[in-house]
Amino acid sequence: MKRSHFLQFCGSTLATFGLGQLEAIASGDRDTRVFAQTDFSNLFPTSDSGAQLLAQTSSQQQALTIYQPIQNIEWEGMFVSPQGIAYFAIDGVSPDAVSNYDGDLEFARRNGDRQKEASALFKLGLANHAIGGFFDKAIDYYKQSLVIAKEIRDGNLEVILLGNIGIAYLQNGFAYIEPFEYLEQYLAQTWHKAYYYNGGDRRWGGVAMGNLGNAYYSADLYGKAIEYHQKRLALSLEIKDRRGEGKALGDLGIVDHSLGEYKKAIEYQEQRLAIAREIKDSWGEGQAISNLGIVYHTQGNYTKAIEYQQQYLALAQAIKNPLWEEQALGNLGGAYYFLGNYNKAIELYEKSLAIAGKIRESQIAKKVRANLGLVYFQMNNYQKSIELYNQFLTSTSSGKNHREQAIVRNNIAVVQINNGDLPGATENLLKAIQVLEILRGRLAGNDAYKISIFETQTFPYINLQKVLIASNKNDAALEIAERGRSRAFVELLEKRLSLKQTAATSITPPNIEQIKQIAKTQNSTLVQYSIIYNDFKVEGREKSQESELYIWVIKPNGEVTFRYSNLKSILQEQEISLAYYATTTRAYLAAARGRGSMEVGQSDETLETKRLKRLYQILIEPIADLLPNDPKHRVIFIPQKSLFVVPFPALMDAAGKYLIEKHTILTAPAIQVLQLTNQQRKQVVGDKVLVVGNPTMPSIPVEIGEKPQQLPPLPGAEKEALAIAKLLQTRAIIGNEATKSSIVQQMLKSRIIHLATHGLLDDFNGSGVPGAIALAPDSPSSFSKEQQSGINGLLTADEILDFKLNAELVVLSACDTGRGKITGDGVIGLSRSLITAGVSSVIVSLWSVPDEPTALLMSEFYQNIQKNSDKAQALRQAMLATMKQYPEPKNWAAFTLIGEAN
Repeated sequence: MKRSHFLQFCGSTLATFGLGQLEAIASGDRDTRVFAQTDFSNLFPTSDSGAQLLAQTSSQQQALTIYQPIQNIEWEGMFVSPQGIAYFAIDGVSPDAVSNYDGDLEFARRNGDRQKEASALFKLGLANHAIGGFFDKAIDYYKQSLVIAKEIRDGNLEVILLGNIGIAYLQNGFAYIEPFEYLEQYLAQTWHKAYYYNGGDRRWGGVAMGNLGNAYYSADLYGKAIEYHQKRLALSLEIKDRRGEGKALGDLGIVDHSLGEYKKAIEYQEQRLAIAREIKDSWGEGQAISNLGIVYHTQGNYTKAIEYQQQYLALAQAIKNPLWEEQALGNLGGAYYFLGNYNKAIELYEKSLAIAGKIRESQIAKKVRANLGLVYFQMNNYQKSIELYNQFLTSTSSGKNHREQAIVRNNIAVVQINNGDLPGATENLLKAIQVLEILRGRLAGNDAYKISIFETQTFPYINLQKVLIASNKNDAALEIAERGRSRAFVELLEKRLSLKQTAATSITPPNIEQIKQIAKTQNSTLVQYSIIYNDFKVEGREKSQESELYIWVIKPNGEVTFRYSNLKSILQEQEISLAYYATTTRAYLAAARGRGSMEVGQSDETLETKRLKRLYQILIEPIADLLPNDPKHRVIFIPQKSLFVVPFPALMDAAGKYLIEKHTILTAPAIQVLQLTNQQRKQVVGDKVLVVGNPTMPSIPVEIGEKPQQLPPLPGAEKEALAIAKLLQTRAIIGNEATKSSIVQQMLKSRIIHLATHGLLDDFNGSGVPGAIALAPDSPSSFSKEQQSGINGLLTADEILDFKLNAELVVLSACDTGRGKITGDGVIGLSRSLITAGVSSVIVSLWSVPDEPTALLMSEFYQNIQKNSDKAQALRQAMLATMKQYPEPKNWAAFTLIGEAN
């Protein structure tokens, strides 16, 4: 068999999650997912009230299946076999049949010819590797050859063997130590060859960096992948290697796509496409076009996805590249599938498989078959669907590909749910979650990447909650609901806490007994919400929406109760979502004057009241009888997604009574976060108090590129700070004294921190962590050139994230300080950064707060806290006192306490 023609960039395929971010769900957008309609009505036992309610209100409960686009990993300086397996080879050596080389090996050994023995062993390894896909045998032959290559000092053969051993380990599913032990040596040897054997051509070092980055990506080690691709990009820019620059940009785009960073992925691929067309690189052009189509598909823009994949198909046919043609047809089939044109999808998938059969390709074909299983599932051919899934699972399990295993196990579970096999579905979904958690674990300490990738991994958690509720396992469903939220936050908090402890610790999601213990320790009633999604079809296209709201109430005595809201029946009459209700209610309350008389609009009190009552009906009414009768007893709400912007104190019952009038309220991003903030509270020492008000304001541009304008002063905040400082027997820091550098140094030593100033929502550093507090600018001579590149005087959430605070309480008496980027990990912003930095209790605002009511509320709060150390009760009493003078919720309900009450 002839070796395929040499390619500078050879395409090997690897599937990626095509789930998309759940932010799109709120607006009804569809990512690369299918919500398969599954009838649960006959699956609910009648012995449990929660299951009965679920069965009565949702006879068309739907489970979530996952589609995977077919995406290329491009290896450089390599060949690709007709079977789609990438490999290194010496010119003139092809991976022919094994029998061709058995005789050569026997002859070389008989004659003691070590050079020929090494060559024969290499060829045997190559035949098993690239043609047979027998990776274990290939690695064994390669290792034997490597020993001899080192002995006879054959540097060219040695570097090829190192590369092939590493790649074969990866292709065989070893994604830990083994492949990189060899690939790192391959990189070092390639650099050596670049300088000593190739006339100092540093492009070869860049090629090695790119391949090593791809290897780390294949192993789901995204942080390391980005590191090497960025190194390759920097080198290519330095040596003006335009082809290498384009390749590095494209590889970074592929990693960002897998992390759910779709905007960045598109930017990278568009840059690669421009470079490829500039230098007439048809290979780079094709890869950029294909990957752009995949990203648009993931975002639910199927028309644009089809446009790009058709361009890719035309290019594949023009250059006679059957692998590309097979891939393009497969991805086109996926786009038509999501458009509801199943017959067209099957036609395209079958064309793709026909090409695979002709060229004996197997890597793309197995993914096409898996996606074909989705089509048969939608067409109610469950037997054919499960047959295709099982074939795919067998192939991915043998290769130990974590992403693919999670995808197919989730999809098999959906079929099992439809067939009534809830135990089987539970087993597969648990296994899917386990491999996803392994995948996230490989991101090490990279918090931003963990947040992004989790947004692409939510479906198995949602599906498993549904199955467990249907199986009358409400407590187990609560464990999964908790396991599927704020994991990056919890891990970051645990890591910071462990640095203060003598022994290293590790943290796992809490079981039901630990959840009960947290409620007991907090001496609070916990209310955990979980938003469940399903799909519906509009003009034949898949659309998604919230369908149910699961609610668990955990009392301090250990009693756990499950309740349920049917969002579909409550919201469908107006064709809007819970997310819309939550965000617009906050917006109506925010339609007032903020700090510094910043006009943001006028509120509509009638509409505002209606929305507050509707949210009460959805969120509180199902559990009202379970909440404590004594208003002094604390209730801690654990929201999810859009519910983080709900002003719980202002929710109004049918009689017109606000929730804060009946209950003492806190919030937390996850139950386990409460366990960790409780630990932080125990470590607080010292008694220093820091009060800041109305610093000399910094200047910021209203729009990018515009001249900076100074933020307006806040005389009301200054008055507030002076009053609070008097109560706390300290001196308020105001005006020019409140410089950023001075305040930061004092924050590190303070037990209580009160900042009355402007709060901003922007992501000023481009770090993905929005939010900032305005402080007085420092003198330009007091900080480095690097610091001068930022906006002088702004303390950003990203900066706070790296602080080591030891504060019991931080109050951000400013506008919008509780807002940020809403994710499955909670609200990414100032509150999260402060808690991560070591603060056990944070008070922040959900909208632009008016000056005078805020000053009154804060003064009342600190007077109350001097009488009663319970911060939640102090805040409640402050709200009630402010309500008497300023009755509208916009004046008193903006602030929320996150973390510890005591």
